[in-house]
Amino acid sequence: MKPILHLCLPLALASSALADDSWIVFEGKSGPGKGKHVVLVSGDEEYRSEESFPMLGKLLAEKHGFKCTVLFPVDLKTGEINPDEQTNIPGIESIDSADFLILGLRFRELPDDKMKHIVDYVEAGKPLLGLRTSTHAFNYTRKKDSPYASWSFNSNGGFGKKILGETWINHHGNHGKESTRGMIEEANKTHPLLTGVTDVWGPTDVYGVTKLPDDATVLLRGSVLTGMKPEDEPVAGKKNEPMMPVAWVRDRKLDSGKTQKVICSTMGAATDFEKPGLLRFVVNSTYWACSLPVPEKLDAKPVGEFKPSNFGFKGYKKGVKPADLK
Repeated sequence: MKPILHLCLPLALASSALADDSWIVFEGKSGPGKGKHVVLVSGDEEYRSEESFPMLGKLLAEKHGFKCTVLFPVDLKTGEINPDEQTNIPGIESIDSADFLILGLRFRELPDDKMKHIVDYVEAGKPLLGLRTSTHAFNYTRKKDSPYASWSFNSNGGFGKKILGETWINHHGNHGKESTRGMIEEANKTHPLLTGVTDVWGPTDVYGVTKLPDDATVLLRGSVLTGMKPEDEPVAGKKNEPMMPVAWVRDRKLDSGKTQKVICSTMGAATDFEKPGLLRFVVNSTYWACSLPVPEKLDAKPVGEFKPSNFGFKGYKKGVKPADLK
C-alpha cells in the first residue's frame, strides 16, 4: 500500500494547487480589517466585475487589513476566466467563512450544492453588498426544479427583489448614451456609508426602480446626464423628476428576529470605479458591514494602476486565468 500512497500524494497536492489557481486570496496586511474575511464574487457578462473585483480585493487587503477572496466564473475546459460561463464559480465554499459578501453577478445558474453556500450565508442574516446587475443575479432556466429556483429574477423578482430590495426593471437612462451622476440624498447625508463620499460618476446608465421596501434608506440618487462625460448636464424633464435611487441600505428583518445589513448599488461597472466616489462607498460599506467604525479619512485609491475595460458583452479579456491576476 505504501507505494500507492506515495504515488497518490503528489497527485493530491497537484489537484489542490490547481484548485487554488482558480481564485485569488489577498491576505490582509495591517489595518482595522485584520481578522475579517471579505469574499467578492464576480460573474457578469457585461460590466467587467472580473476586472474591478481583484482591484477592490487588493485595496481592502493591502490598505485596510481585510483578508479578501476573489472568485470568478471559470471555463471548465481551459481554466480561463469566462464571464459567459454561468454555472461554474470555483471556490464558492469560501463564503462559509466570510464576514462580508460582495456580489457582482448576472443571470448565474449554479449547481444546487454550490448555490447552497450563497443561500446559507444570506439566510443566516450576514451582511452583503450587491452591485449593478446583482439585482438580477440568478436565472434558473435549465434547472427549474432546483430548490433555489425562487431566487431567479423572473420568480417574483427573486433574490434582487426579496433580498436587495429591487430586481431588474429597465434602463432608465439611455444605455451607452446617458451616464450617471450620483447625488447624495440630503436627508441621509450623515449615514456612515456616505462618509467622505464625493464625485460619484459612472458611464453606465441609471437603472429603473419601482418601489423599494419600507426598511430601505436611500443614500444616492442617479442624475441622468445628457452624455457620457462627468461634466455633462442633467437631462431636463421627467427622467430626473424624481431621480431614481442608485444606492440604498436595508435593515432587513429575518424570521429569527435578527436584522441583516443589506447594501445595494445599481452602479458598479468597472469603469464606475475610475472616479473616487463609488470606491469610497464600497470601502465604507466593508467597514460598516464588519461592525467597524468608518474613518473620516481613509485611503480608497486602488493599489497601482487601474484602467478597466469598457462595459459591453463579449468585451472581456480572453485567455486570462485567475492566477495571472495575483
